[in-house]
Amino acid sequence: MNIVTFLEMAASADPGRVALGEHLTYAGLLEAASRLAGHWNQAPPGVVYATVATPALPIALFAAAWTGRPFAPVSYRLADEPLRTVLRGQAPAVVIADGRPAEIASAVDGLTIMAPSMAGPTAGGAEDSPAAASGGPPAGDPVQDPDLPCVLLHTSGTTAAPKVAVLRHRHLTSYVLGSVDFLSAGPEEATLISVPPYHIAGIAGLLTALYGGRRIVQLPNFEARAWVRLAREQRVTHAMVVPTMLARIAAVLEEDGGGLPYLRHLSYGGGRMPVPVIERALRLLPHVDFAGAYGLTETSSSIAVLGPEDHRLALASGDAAVRRRLGSVGRSLPAVELVVRDPDGKDLPPGEAGELWVRGPQVSGEYAHGALIDAEGWFRTRDGGWIDQEGYVFVEGRLDDVIVRGGENLSPGEIEDVLLQHPAVAETAVIGMPDEQWGEVVAAVVVTRPGTAPTADELRGWVGDRLRSSRVPAKVVFRDSLPRNDVGKLLRRDLRQAIL
Repeated sequence: MNIVTFLEMAASADPGRVALGEHLTYAGLLEAASRLAGHWNQAPPGVVYATVATPALPIALFAAAWTGRPFAPVSYRLADEPLRTVLRGQAPAVVIADGRPAEIASAVDGLTIMAPSMAGPTAGGAEDSPAAASGGPPAGDPVQDPDLPCVLLHTSGTTAAPKVAVLRHRHLTSYVLGSVDFLSAGPEEATLISVPPYHIAGIAGLLTALYGGRRIVQLPNFEARAWVRLAREQRVTHAMVVPTMLARIAAVLEEDGGGLPYLRHLSYGGGRMPVPVIERALRLLPHVDFAGAYGLTETSSSIAVLGPEDHRLALASGDAAVRRRLGSVGRSLPAVELVVRDPDGKDLPPGEAGELWVRGPQVSGEYAHGALIDAEGWFRTRDGGWIDQEGYVFVEGRLDDVIVRGGENLSPGEIEDVLLQHPAVAETAVIGMPDEQWGEVVAAVVVTRPGTAPTADELRGWVGDRLRSSRVPAKVVFRDSLPRNDVGKLLRRDLRQAIL
């Protein structure tokens, strides 16, 4: 099965339904993808997308899939030399880019530059596309090989050099079919996608919205006020954000008091959600269904979900075990198996911490240099965590981030959640700091709220009153901001280098 099949199904079942923006219908999107695919009949064997999300994104994605070409969205925000290296690694290819990325790509052998306006309509429909108007040869039938590479994504590289994850058609179609029902959305429903196209959520969110029948609203560059304004103007009913986005959106809503009257469902993922942040959002938006998701690029997006009812029950419960679930990522999807293993690869019982391993039809676990799946189909996530008796999964972060103090493993997230409950703390990150006696001790980097000036001793005491003494930061460092990548993921490696 090819991902183009999803678009063909929607265009056949409801051709006039708006798929993207305010005018581009399913029939129009299919026609635009078909024409671009025909235009690429004699083009290089790969497609690289190196610009912000526009209507050209889904058109180019489906056109690439139509012709059997891999589609590689890359970060246009990379510095010149890293971007040049990434582009060189994808040659020969068509590169959809403008501005600085186009200039860099033009100097790389084997790359053919196409402006975004040449790949997709700029206004109401496929006829606005210069590529469509060029009268290229017919596209023919889509290539139907589920084992062909569909999307190539560069991992975030927050702890090491980025790798190229390979997602084949069978991985992405499995994820979509297991996540959403075909045309289950009403014609009035709209999804706001604000994560960049080179993030797995940007691709997965686009595919599930189109298959489900939701109109897609694109926000090329996230800014909290712009997000809130667009959600109101476009009557957005569904959206996906990362934790830092949600914290900033909540701050805007608290300030202007306008709410999000049309929003029905808000999912979040792409990093650990601090419990104080989700509690704040739940109280601000009591009419919204929240869903927390955990997944990786290598797993075609979500593999575990904490659903709306889980959120409501946990927030209202007086039972500590149920309340604790707000800090979980929910339970694994039906087609996915998740287990916890020790360093020797032995399965661990419920409640015992180790490394999360996953397998299922949507799990790729493959990189350009080879696959990292064992003989039984298991992929090691390199995330630490545990699973409780009821199957709720708790992710403690990358194994490299776990602090080992005197042989005791400490989760940075547990300490961060406590610090965030302090009224003066706006953001915080906890890392391990080398220590001769203990091996590692806790260091906390704190961004304070405007008009506050807590002392290091005050924050140490705050943690000590709520957690065991081993969790109390030995060092507290105050900073104006925390280093994050462009999707809001904390760069702990950069932070360590800055304070150690």
